[in-house]
Amino acid sequence: MRAARAPAANKAAVPARRAKGATNGGERSSLFVGSVEKAFQVLEAFRDTHRTMSMAEIARAAQLDRSATQRLVHTMEQLGYVRRLPGSSLYGLAPRVLTLSYNYLRSRELIERASPYLLDISRTLGETSNLQELDGHEIVFLARFPGKHLVNVDFAVGYRLPAVFTASGRAMLSKLDAATRREIVRATPPSPVTPYTETEPKLLMSRIDEAAAKGYAIVMNQTLVGDISVAAAITDHAGHPVAAINVAVPTTRWTVEKAEEQLVPHVQLAATSISQAKMPRG
Repeated sequence: MRAARAPAANKAAVPARRAKGATNGGERSSLFVGSVEKAFQVLEAFRDTHRTMSMAEIARAAQLDRSATQRLVHTMEQLGYVRRLPGSSLYGLAPRVLTLSYNYLRSRELIERASPYLLDISRTLGETSNLQELDGHEIVFLARFPGKHLVNVDFAVGYRLPAVFTASGRAMLSKLDAATRREIVRATPPSPVTPYTETEPKLLMSRIDEAAAKGYAIVMNQTLVGDISVAAAITDHAGHPVAAINVAVPTTRWTVEKAEEQLVPHVQLAATSISQAKMPRG
């Protein structure tokens, strides 16, 4: 089973960070460095099917002119973040890019605290367990412990999905106030990931309310056909969501009723245990 690709899954999230350096008044800050923004536009152009590209293709994908793209690509090639394929006019990301991800993952105490619980769930249930955090209107995979039955190999660390379509996202959103929930629902492009994805705002709000009442969230076929996913939020000392524990299983072996009975207790126990361990915010 392969996942349906989430539209714009790797675009900048809203409202986690404002696009193009805008302030609350909508004006760009004088501290904003436009050349840095353009550099990241180039790096983020290498996504999904755009794994290797010519200079012209990079310019189009990054929405930059050819001259600026050429200078940026040359600079990042010299710094080791972009490389030119031998004997080719194509460019791709270089291994040094992974250093940024590695440094972020190593800096998160949350991952270290959650890992024993994820490993225990994976070993006990034989199913894949995940740790995800909220970034604007998307969730990001921070850790993944495959079980004996790996549901999908596409969902690797760093992968993004629209939060409101996922169990983890709904579990975390259920811990936020109503105004923030509405803001995130509005910020989510209403583009279904699968034929079954629920995109109607009122329905999404009701699903989040349901997660708040239950203390967990469960979805089926929302980001992957043939998938059931359950999740519970990890919170800090103030009750603010910092992440979610998630277990995903296939509909070929599980029903929603069976998942609620056998999986929910595990994700709730893990989420509660991590939350009570004086989890720092962020």
